[in-house]
Amino acid sequence: MMQIESARARAMNDTRNRILDVALEVLGQNPDAGMGDVASAAGVVRRTVYGHFPTRTDLVRTLARQAIDEIAAVIAEVTASEQAADAMWVDFVARLWPLTHRYRVLVALRRGEYGEEIHALLGPVDLTLADLVQRGQDSGVFGQHLPADILSQLAYGAVFSIADNDLSRGTPGARAATITSLLILGVPQVRADALLDGRP
Repeated sequence: MMQIESARARAMNDTRNRILDVALEVLGQNPDAGMGDVASAAGVVRRTVYGHFPTRTDLVRTLARQAIDEIAAVIAEVTASEQAADAMWVDFVARLWPLTHRYRVLVALRRGEYGEEIHALLGPVDLTLADLVQRGQDSGVFGQHLPADILSQLAYGAVFSIADNDLSRGTPGARAATITSLLILGVPQVRADALLDGRP
């Protein structure tokens, strides 16, 4: 009996995860897509989607939290190191790049009806990034042309803009995103290239 229950629980969990994965793609391409669109793309009936997520808001909230948790984990790992702030930023973009498809959903949904809630959920991520940029400004590796909180938003916004326009191209896109964001942060081109090529 226990085996049957655990097999059923595993199957339900697999279905839930498939719905979330598909919803990432569907809502990333069309933020106005409905539960029926998600169900159809996942190959399940609407009732199955509603069984896991009673409302569209529940689904969006779950996607947002999942994406933010992943991004927060990446930032925490990177900022725990002893590297210089510019090298830390390179590490951050490299680790974040494979997750940018999840962030696309947040970018799209942040502009709509869920904007305020997603903005609040992203608060700790925004603060940590601003601290990283402030660290770079204090040590002289990042420019002082804007306050750290604004500069960090512009730099990581550039990463996701490039990801959104370059999702299928992998490594060249990652390099372009890293160098562009470093330039926004005030890192000279020569230093940006050296950081990416592993030169001290």
